[in-house]
Amino acid sequence: MVKKAVIPAAGYGTRSLPITKVLPKEMLPICGRPAIDYLVEEAVNSGIEEILIIVSRYKNIIMDYYDRSLELEMFLKQKNKSHLLQTIQLPDVKIQYVRQPYANGLGAAISLAQTFVKDEPFAVMLPDEIILAEKQTALQGLISIYEKKQSNVIALQEMPLKELGNYGVVDVTLNEENLFKINKIVEKPVSNPPSNLAVIGRYIFNPNIFDYIKDIKPGIGKEIQLTDAIQVMIEKDISFLGNKISNTRFDIGKESDYIKIINHLYSKKNGL
Repeated sequence: MVKKAVIPAAGYGTRSLPITKVLPKEMLPICGRPAIDYLVEEAVNSGIEEILIIVSRYKNIIMDYYDRSLELEMFLKQKNKSHLLQTIQLPDVKIQYVRQPYANGLGAAISLAQTFVKDEPFAVMLPDEIILAEKQTALQGLISIYEKKQSNVIALQEMPLKELGNYGVVDVTLNEENLFKINKIVEKPVSNPPSNLAVIGRYIFNPNIFDYIKDIKPGIGKEIQLTDAIQVMIEKDISFLGNKISNTRFDIGKESDYIKIINHLYSKKNGL
């Protein structure tokens, strides 16, 4: 059973500057809630019991958000606003934190989770990407595949050719509907991408991935790329499956998607 999730949140959020100079991208407001809270909600609704958030020293605000404010609770009670207490109720999940001293790649960030993960399978959820639940959450779909196949699983989505250079892109063989065997993965291909299926921000890994991350040398952007560790594992015939999801996804690092999700959730909330 997959009961642990890792959310790497130590990056600089350069796509959303200048606001991310002072406000972490994970805390960008979306209809009264910070972006990261939608991921935590997805994790809880997917059966996750423990979350590790990887932060930098500039992101204590995330830790503050997931802590009780006794003063605020008392204020609301005293001012006959107890009905607002439910809005600041903490999620039913155990949240831990670890600091990443320097943002030098997703692979380096994930490596910091080894002590937290121990010998259990675990999920990785990238906070740039909010994926809304439909029949089930995106993470539930990956966990279901993992429990049936006992294989590493990666979420995939079809992307326009012009956008593939921003993602990891996979070469695949179709196993069954929306489920693929991943034969190769390429990080941000400049030309000739192996398919139109891009890796998006949800993964399920077996814990042996840590053995491969530690041997990875800096790659694109002079960073430790998670994609490079995955490719080494594939070359060693370690199984990776790809699940093409149909859930509505927003990349909040793109201003257009950030505006779209606010409009979408506001319209849904108000029945528009």
